[in-house]
Amino acid sequence: MDSDVAVIGGGLGAVAAALAAARAGRSVLLAAHAHRLGGQTTTQLVPALDEHPHVEHAGVSASYRALRELTRAAYDGLPNPGDGWVSRLCAEPVAFERALETLLAPHVEAGRVTVLRSRTPVRAVRATDGTDRIDHVVLAGPGGDELTVRAEVFCDASEAGDLLPLAGADWVCGSEGTDAHGELLALPGGPHPGAVQSCTVGFVVEHREGEDHTGPEPAGYAALRDAQPFTLDIAGWDDRTHRYRVFTDGPDGHPPFWTYRRLRSGALLGGPDAALINWSGNDYAGSSSLDDPAAAYTHAKHLSAAFLHWLRTECPRDDGSGRGYPGLRLRPDITGTPDGFAAEPYLREARRLRTARVVREQDLTPVTGSARAAAMPDACGLASYHMDLHARVGHPGSAYAPTAPFQVPLSALVTERPGNLLAAAKNLGATQVAAAAYRVHHGEWAVGEAAGALAAHAVAARRSPAAVVADPRTRLALQARLVADGVPLAWLLDVPTDAEAAVPAHLLAAAGGLTGHRRADLAVRPHEPATDADRAALHTAAERLTGRPLTGVPVADDDSWAAQVRAVGTAIGLPTNGPAPAGGFA
Repeated sequence: MDSDVAVIGGGLGAVAAALAAARAGRSVLLAAHAHRLGGQTTTQLVPALDEHPHVEHAGVSASYRALRELTRAAYDGLPNPGDGWVSRLCAEPVAFERALETLLAPHVEAGRVTVLRSRTPVRAVRATDGTDRIDHVVLAGPGGDELTVRAEVFCDASEAGDLLPLAGADWVCGSEGTDAHGELLALPGGPHPGAVQSCTVGFVVEHREGEDHTGPEPAGYAALRDAQPFTLDIAGWDDRTHRYRVFTDGPDGHPPFWTYRRLRSGALLGGPDAALINWSGNDYAGSSSLDDPAAAYTHAKHLSAAFLHWLRTECPRDDGSGRGYPGLRLRPDITGTPDGFAAEPYLREARRLRTARVVREQDLTPVTGSARAAAMPDACGLASYHMDLHARVGHPGSAYAPTAPFQVPLSALVTERPGNLLAAAKNLGATQVAAAAYRVHHGEWAVGEAAGALAAHAVAARRSPAAVVADPRTRLALQARLVADGVPLAWLLDVPTDAEAAVPAHLLAAAGGLTGHRRADLAVRPHEPATDADRAALHTAAERLTGRPLTGVPVADDDSWAAQVRAVGTAIGLPTNGPAPAGGFA
């Protein structure tokens, strides 16, 4: 089976990559290893989105926003059907699955996208013509049958970076160690490849007071209870213990454990509540989910069953009347599995592509005097989430650090060997610490969308993805196309991607072309007058983007920052509105 772009995987990054490549007119094969699309939102059972405070109006692409709105449409536009406090959007897996299928449907119907399910990559074969590229990938079906897939570009959007070792790409996992980059959250010393972050097999329950759904005690229950330990209390990022109760506010004011990742609110939707249980109690770090995925899933699921037993039998009741909530009943109808547990573990870490320039902890931390993280001239999307590392195998305890709103760099997606392979999900070229901030829903989507757009651009240009990124002319054309397609490249809360001069504003800001209050605030106030410092910063950013000096002083039609942006953008060939020229920039 042949296509321009093959996307291996079925999660959020995979769907985003397929949409972006198809949007650019390429033929796409989307090969999902699971029987459902959605990854984090479906089979991995985390349909309570981990996002940032600006998500409703900025900081995500038009396609990601469409995913959220289509999901809400399943509930007649209700903003948060689960009314969970972890997110502005908590909903059932099937709502996300249908939203993803709706986004893909026009491209499937037009023949641009072919979706295969329950297909796992088992071999990647290099070309024999002397080029260092993948010729084809072999996918195994559920019955053991094999299918050969050929494409110009392959996007690894698998949950664990499964294509990287098959293709012979350089990759890493676990902690690079503090010696590598001086990261504060890395483990001490040299690399710790086995120290992969914990995984979780979530489950969904409702509470039926007066009923008993306890069941037999899981094997080894007492040892798991004591070692974990099972508790409603969590050691917070502020070095304080945060205390929770099940259905009421905790003694220190924290909202209920029950509503943390609630997926269905009975008060809003009718019927009983349904809550997803993804907590420190069922966070499994006993073995690596990358070394032996099947064993990790089995052990993680057993741990979750033990935690559920504790909730039913030993968890302190809110009113102090006793212990346990035996009325907790599993909801397999919501999980889409026979037993109410997730079909797959939620993976917080994948194999990561080794790239020439890796994204580090320091690249995501606040820059002095700026509201943003470090500027990335090759930005291809945005994300914002803290660096949240759960327990690592062999290293108990979590680690946390805040970030400033940051970017996704194209350089983190490409490799020279093999030259037609792209990272398209949680496997981008980032350290373990930095990847912990990119791994969440909107971050994975941003990486996948950029990879799909880059793959399509590389096919059209008849160049390798790495060559597209290295050449300012083709890279700028790709970045301009992304903005025109609704993908923000810089944190500009008051310059949406459909605004006039959005392309030069986002590209110049992405390259560090901000100063003064525009640097210190995520809103740039484009209609305020530009200062001499603004003009100098925009000129410097233009030179970073093009790799050559900006000759002359672009003349703006008025003294506003927006006008100066248009003038500088025009001087380097950027469109002030609409897509980039088909042939790229001079």
